[in-house]
Amino acid sequence: MSTRTIVHSDPDALVTGAAGRLLERLSVLQSTDGVAQLCLTGGRIANRIYRGLAEQLPGSPLDGTRVELWWGDERWVPTEHPDRNAGEALAILAPTLAMDPSRVHPMPAADGNVSIEDSVDGYAAELGETTFDICLLGVGPDGHVASLFPGHPGLESPTGAKVIAVHDSPKPPPERLSLSLATLNRSREVWFVVSGADKAEAVRRAHDGDLEVPAARVRGREATVWLIDEDAASLL
Repeated sequence: MSTRTIVHSDPDALVTGAAGRLLERLSVLQSTDGVAQLCLTGGRIANRIYRGLAEQLPGSPLDGTRVELWWGDERWVPTEHPDRNAGEALAILAPTLAMDPSRVHPMPAADGNVSIEDSVDGYAAELGETTFDICLLGVGPDGHVASLFPGHPGLESPTGAKVIAVHDSPKPPPERLSLSLATLNRSREVWFVVSGADKAEAVRRAHDGDLEVPAARVRGREATVWLIDEDAASLL
């Protein structure tokens, strides 16, 4: 398993570089595996990368119908709520990425009478034994990834759990769905995308292997790639 850290000069360079890298890698995966399994993350820099990907799609070899989309975590809010990670990502990608609806797997929303615990079971069943070719993850200033927060009970999920319900999240909203550490670590490649000086300490601690930082506990089975800007890398 290899680990690489690629430092870009600023957020714009990070967005352009990460989007181009993602487009190229997904195209290669399609040429060898047929369907590329991609797990998306939320957050400002991730959404900027999705916009960059959408801008680079025209004329590229990427076939959107052969990209399977999953999500690493989601806020437990209604489908149309602006805080939904899936809503913004799909609004950005849908106009240019010709997706197959059967290959788009947003996490459940708080739309009706189904509990968050039942939704966890449903998404775990939908996920099955899927292995992500690429799992994109942001990193919070506290080092959290997906909705796995340092010192929070959700970080230590039961053995075999694929998806967990997060209650009393230290970051609003209080209820969330998240993939477990075990599921994230089953990914072939994990790509951390991180921008900003406020993330520098978390990036440093993760690189140092500080296991109190959730980001330090996630690694791809084949490759782990840190795509960061100079501000995020300033303490390395």
